[in-house]
Amino acid sequence: MCGIVGAVAQRNIVPVLIEGLRRLEYRGYDSCGVAVLTEGDLRRARSVSRVAELDDQVRETRLEGVSGIAHTRWATHGAPVTHNAHPIFSRDELAIVHNGIIENYESLRETLKGKGYEFVSQTDTEVIAHLIHSLYNGDLFAAVREAVRQLHGAYAIAVLHKAQPHTVVGARQGSPLVVGLGEHENFLASDALALAGSTERFIFLEEGDVCELTLESVKIADRSGSIVQRESREVAAYGGAVELGPYRHFMQKEIFEQPRAIADTIPATDSFDAALFGEAAPAAFAEIDSLLILACGTSSYAGYTAKYWLESVAKIPTQVEIASEYRYRESVPDPKQLVVVISQSGETADTLAALKHAQSLGHKHTLCVCNVSTSAMVRQTEMAFLTHAGREIGVASTKAFTTQLVALFVLAVTLGKLRGHVSAAQEVDYLRQLRHLPAALNSVLALEPQIIAWSEEFSRKDNALFLGRGLHYPIALEGALKLKEISYIHAEAYPAGELKHGPLALVTEAMPVVTVAPNDALLEKLKSNIQEVRARGGQLYVFADADTRIVNDEGIHVIRMPEHYGVLSPILHVVPLQLLAYHTACARGTDVDKPRNLAKSVTVE
Repeated sequence: MCGIVGAVAQRNIVPVLIEGLRRLEYRGYDSCGVAVLTEGDLRRARSVSRVAELDDQVRETRLEGVSGIAHTRWATHGAPVTHNAHPIFSRDELAIVHNGIIENYESLRETLKGKGYEFVSQTDTEVIAHLIHSLYNGDLFAAVREAVRQLHGAYAIAVLHKAQPHTVVGARQGSPLVVGLGEHENFLASDALALAGSTERFIFLEEGDVCELTLESVKIADRSGSIVQRESREVAAYGGAVELGPYRHFMQKEIFEQPRAIADTIPATDSFDAALFGEAAPAAFAEIDSLLILACGTSSYAGYTAKYWLESVAKIPTQVEIASEYRYRESVPDPKQLVVVISQSGETADTLAALKHAQSLGHKHTLCVCNVSTSAMVRQTEMAFLTHAGREIGVASTKAFTTQLVALFVLAVTLGKLRGHVSAAQEVDYLRQLRHLPAALNSVLALEPQIIAWSEEFSRKDNALFLGRGLHYPIALEGALKLKEISYIHAEAYPAGELKHGPLALVTEAMPVVTVAPNDALLEKLKSNIQEVRARGGQLYVFADADTRIVNDEGIHVIRMPEHYGVLSPILHVVPLQLLAYHTACARGTDVDKPRNLAKSVTVE
């Protein structure tokens, strides 16, 4: 959500800035822009189209400079129109780009109006620009440090001032920002990926840091104002990860990358050992008596699925909370409870805030399941399990979700083993099932032609219901989310047993009802729910295990899964739901990888 790139160099850095924005397009945005210092003046180009159109503007106007900042904006304050696009100027002397939300912008705005500042946008960002300008007295680093003390909320900013042509200043609080180190040049970005090809040496700024970049140095002050040294790291940013290859969309590519991503995420060891979760895990796992899982969106559905595994396999009480709700209610902390946070990016603002809240309440044992080793969440938890999904570009998560499920299943079996609920024979069997997953997934992906046929029917619908029971109810939730995210069809999911408690009133022949039907202990109950829909004229679309004896009939359309997958069935059953959403969106002609109003990395509350 929003992307920042900045640079100070002895060369024209506009191509670096534009390429950085291209690499950040996956985060989601509705406007973009670039500003540079050239011949002593600030110049900028802004667009409410894509980065490619901004690049055309830059080329036509021959915009060049040796220091500059650039931005992709996902609108919060103010509509996505040109005058709200970043970079934002203050009196044509200062330029700023900003990720995040400033909560006290209204009071600051009134104060700055009283000082004679005129506002030309509806953004909270313009408040920061004018505030820093009002405090500037020849030292941009000092002005930014003073300004951020007055800001309440989350932000990552990059600032230029025409009086200091070889300086870019950045600051972060609750939103990620990294410094890229070069030879006689330095960089700033919200994601290391943006700087792939320019540098592989990074400093990951801490909460409250303010940094000053010049040609030869990087200076950092912490939240107290003290000058500090932050460790630099060698990180390969893998620029090639954003290449589409032979696929039509990144989402399609990522769906088909799942067998490899899961294979890479499954531990290479022959046992489920606490050390898989970090050096602190053996001692921490011995102390805990319950789990609290905090996550948002798709990651929360991974958490709900894990609850079934943790309570059935490990016999450990597990609570799952939506991160954005948890920190705003009174809860009862338990020092012996393990707090597990789940995030693809490790920068999800609501989940980070929930983690900090849990820690403030006295939760000392924390674990992160994450796809980015350098993320804030990994750095702020006691333990971590890294998934190996690779870079996920599509806004609608696919391979990140299934690898999260793998990680959480490993956690459930590990805790079950430590608590004496998983025998040696069961451990071997669980490991065998995990290692069979990639092959099983390839068999599921082979169902794509049948799913494409269904998608033509779905593309003409306005609403859909998804049903699942037990372990597969969260998978139904995920299927409904995928469909609404990228096809814009209204979709809701319910436990199948809840049909008669309200949702059945919506069922007509115009309402497709997607049903996840594994051959488990709840199958006969689910068959009864299917008949309830059929009796009301509803059209059922059933993903059924091979041995369920659910067959195609009037009002029932069946795609048969290749085999029954037992306890790991959710990881397999979610894949056809991903394909259904993807091909339905393609049939409707929507922007699959960049759905409207959504962003990949949600770094604001």
